[in-house]
Amino acid sequence: MTTKMMWQPSADTIAEARMTDFMQRINLDFGLALANYHDLHAWSVDHSAEFWRYLWNYLEVMGDPGTTTVTGQEKMPGATWFPQAQLNFAENLLRYNDDRTAIVFRGEDGSREAISYQELHRQVAAVAYQFKQHGIKKGDRVAAMMPNCIETIVAMLATTSLGAIWSSCSPDFGVQGVLDRFGQIEPKVFLTVDGYFYNGKRLDISDKTQAIRAELSSVELFVMVKFANVDQAQPQDNQWWHDWIAEDAPSAPLEFVTTGFNDPLYIMFSSGTTGVPKCIVHGAGGTLLQHMKEHALHTDLGRDDVFFYFTTCGWMMWNWLVSGLAQGSTLVLFDGSPFYPQPSILWDIAEQEGISVFGTSAKYLSALEKADCKPAQSHDLRALRSILTTGSVLAPESFDYVYRDIKTDLCLSSISGGTDIVSCFALGCPVLPVYRGELQCRGLGLDVQVYNDQGECVKGEKGELVCRNSFPCMPIGFWNDDDGQRYFNAYFARFDNTWAHGDYAELTEHDGVIIYGRSDAVLNPGGVRIGTAEIYRQVEKIDAVLESIAVGQSWQDDERVVLFVRLREGVTLDDELQQQIRQTIRANATPRHVPAIIAQVNDIPRTISGKIVELAVRQVIHGETVKNTDALANPEALEQFANRKELN
Repeated sequence: MTTKMMWQPSADTIAEARMTDFMQRINLDFGLALANYHDLHAWSVDHSAEFWRYLWNYLEVMGDPGTTTVTGQEKMPGATWFPQAQLNFAENLLRYNDDRTAIVFRGEDGSREAISYQELHRQVAAVAYQFKQHGIKKGDRVAAMMPNCIETIVAMLATTSLGAIWSSCSPDFGVQGVLDRFGQIEPKVFLTVDGYFYNGKRLDISDKTQAIRAELSSVELFVMVKFANVDQAQPQDNQWWHDWIAEDAPSAPLEFVTTGFNDPLYIMFSSGTTGVPKCIVHGAGGTLLQHMKEHALHTDLGRDDVFFYFTTCGWMMWNWLVSGLAQGSTLVLFDGSPFYPQPSILWDIAEQEGISVFGTSAKYLSALEKADCKPAQSHDLRALRSILTTGSVLAPESFDYVYRDIKTDLCLSSISGGTDIVSCFALGCPVLPVYRGELQCRGLGLDVQVYNDQGECVKGEKGELVCRNSFPCMPIGFWNDDDGQRYFNAYFARFDNTWAHGDYAELTEHDGVIIYGRSDAVLNPGGVRIGTAEIYRQVEKIDAVLESIAVGQSWQDDERVVLFVRLREGVTLDDELQQQIRQTIRANATPRHVPAIIAQVNDIPRTISGKIVELAVRQVIHGETVKNTDALANPEALEQFANRKELN
């Protein structure tokens, strides 16, 4: 099947890209004749140790790489990258110290704040001083329930400058959801805010904060940041900083504690919808090297870029965004609803701030199209050169929307990876064309393949997305998993010595990647495997349908497909609309994709980071208990799926 090319980089874009410079230098230094990205990727996989060491030097990572690149390279798990290396993560993100703008914060309430790289240094030094005064040291955990604001980045950099470990979530998490995460890692510091803004409301979280604080017995330092100016009494224990980064805050010269390449940097969490979240521990060096690779080469990010990603501090894209500081770019942060007070709010900001790289979720673009928002007609986006999307599958129709209604000349890069590697397996490439419905390429240094059920590599067929070689940003393990068994079971139990990521995917004739959804949510009617994204793509073409969720229901010794739809206000799922949905799916997919049951719901359950939870819905329709509803942004939505008469 031939896929339509949507965009092709100009000769000048290719010539000026850092990816091109990187390949040319490798050709020169290794005596090679690599001709294109696919040649470069093949070399980076076949010579991965040489690739990662060369990358360290090319990106000018601050630190000592040591003499050994990797031990046990053929083992997964078991390989150790840069075992002698010494560095500090924060030092690499703070390599620039000048008057150029480092961060711009835009609030839903219309507020704006900007700080330079010099001011960022000063604030990080002030907070690091405070942390040191309270005994925070290498290996201690600092947990934050914070909005996506400047103070959060400052606190993270202060934490990691000391060699301590950072973990964060957003303030919309429920009490139990926070305790399920931070309770496992026993933080010494807990940071939060007085409240936050969402969808035009000022939300007071003081009761929630106090309930969490009462249960986190490990916390020695409690930090409250004024953010929403909610009236609230000051605690009596003097662990409250009104002006923790004020102009006259006590400070000391910023010093960076040296850590090993594989010392813990971040603790991140699985979604937790099927039990207590797994605590995924990421190392300082692997995270840094991978993020710098993805920003500098795959995104072509530089000092002149203004880099935005719509995210919260509970999603890995926040960690990924913040690493853009290492390229000297200006980061733009936004906290609030992306549709308040109007659907164009993020594009208003893009125009006003001159955003050049705009990151968001696939669901956002779909919702924007449904809202009939056409930034190409209403906004000056001359600075915009790239849009990045992740979080769920970007439908081919969303490619059409972007190039038709946002901008014709830009690189639309759908990217895919996850919290598991705090980065990407497949992503963008500024020197490659964009094909409709495809991720542009597999990441450098990663032997990403698609396996069939027999564990054989296939191309042009759907199967399991895997990675066949070890790589530096693999987690260093799970917290409190001393024998490593939970870590092994999560990624390596299915295929020998191979990382199985849990995505249902396909490699294309262009060496691009198509993602069809999570493999654990794949439908299996009559023994035929169907990715849920294949159904969503067709259903959400229909104007009356805002979004949908498809699950498999066990039925008469087989499985049948059940589709739930959320419709536009005032629209009812009548026989005519059901027939339109079925005809659209049958005409554009296969008869196997057509749901046996279609039912209307008012809301669809999703995680706090915005991903719909097919497994939880499947559990509910089978009468099973969803173990951890605190991981959901809207757990009440699950009630609509229980005891449905259509399913009996």
